[in-house]
Amino acid sequence: MAYMSQEGYDKLIAELQRLEGVERPKASAAIAEAREKGDLSENSEYDAAKEAQAHLEDKINQLKMTIAEAKVIDTSRLSTDSVQILSKVEMTNLTNKAKMTYTIVSESEANLREGKISIQTPIAQGLLNHKVGDEVEVKIPRGTIKLRIDKITVG
Repeated sequence: MAYMSQEGYDKLIAELQRLEGVERPKASAAIAEAREKGDLSENSEYDAAKEAQAHLEDKINQLKMTIAEAKVIDTSRLSTDSVQILSKVEMTNLTNKAKMTYTIVSESEANLREGKISIQTPIAQGLLNHKVGDEVEVKIPRGTIKLRIDKITVG
């Protein structure tokens, strides 16, 4: 089961609809076009189209499984007392005084450009269940960083 926000769930549904409604017909059309070109035993275009369709169907099936197993979290019921999934955490790196803000999300919603990190990351794991004012040491691939939690809101 994957916990996620309503926004993340809606994005998965939209992606599934795009794949089924737009990409699947394109893949079928590419196969039909390649089939019209004759001998399928020596038709690399047909083989490539079939392979692309197989990858697409795999992706659709994976999305369907993720959606089926998803548990949307009611953000109105979340607390800001401590860090948990869907917490937006403002923190300070005590080594270099850099300010950072991350929202802790499910693996499928992680997007560093949007400031969303997976609950599976070392930083998220190090922050979980800590409160504002706590200083935590987090082991990351490059060593250990010391962070102070400045603010917790619901992401």
